[in-house]
Amino acid sequence: MTDDFIISDAGTGALLLDVAAGAFDEGRQARLLALADSLAGTVGIDDVVPGMNNLMVAFDPLAVDVDEMERRLADGWRSAAAVGRPGRQHEIAVVYGGPDLGDVAAAVGLSIDEVVERHAGAVYRVAAIGAMPGFPYLSGLDPALSMPRRAVPRQGVPKGAVIVGGGQAGIMPITAPSGWHSLGHTDFDLFDPDRDAPATLAPGDVVRFIIAGVER
Repeated sequence: MTDDFIISDAGTGALLLDVAAGAFDEGRQARLLALADSLAGTVGIDDVVPGMNNLMVAFDPLAVDVDEMERRLADGWRSAAAVGRPGRQHEIAVVYGGPDLGDVAAAVGLSIDEVVERHAGAVYRVAAIGAMPGFPYLSGLDPALSMPRRAVPRQGVPKGAVIVGGGQAGIMPITAPSGWHSLGHTDFDLFDPDRDAPATLAPGDVVRFIIAGVER
């Protein structure tokens, strides 16, 4: 288990702990989430935001010295255990089809039904929320479905699109540009700014996709 990391400034009163060491690793991400939980709400810390292979900590420089904050981050990372955060369970119904399902099947050498079965058969964990409000980076994608993102992002990928990119899966919380490949669509609502917790999913949550239909 590597302890290599970089701590850098992320603006006034914020530090970024970057633990990237090659490909995404579930154990390393679990350590980050454990560290985030241990820091949240402690003296001088205003916010803790887990990312993919990184953790941003916003703090009050009048309450905690930046050098002390760096020490807390470094020591916390070295001692963090790779224990899974007890996240919530979500089942999300998907109607498979759309602009990229056939192209993805051809690119990975599988039939459309095999792509659907492999995508829906995996158990995903929310590694991080980011990129856009409520967007979940989902680990656990079947390696057979891993493929590079589009060279030219598609404009206006619709809200609810169920997508894959690289070795990860995701769901579009809003209509926006994306280079990920769309495999289907869901009506599952990922973000509501009027809720106390606007994002429906949180790091550590478990997601299972349910096949609600396949459009050809």
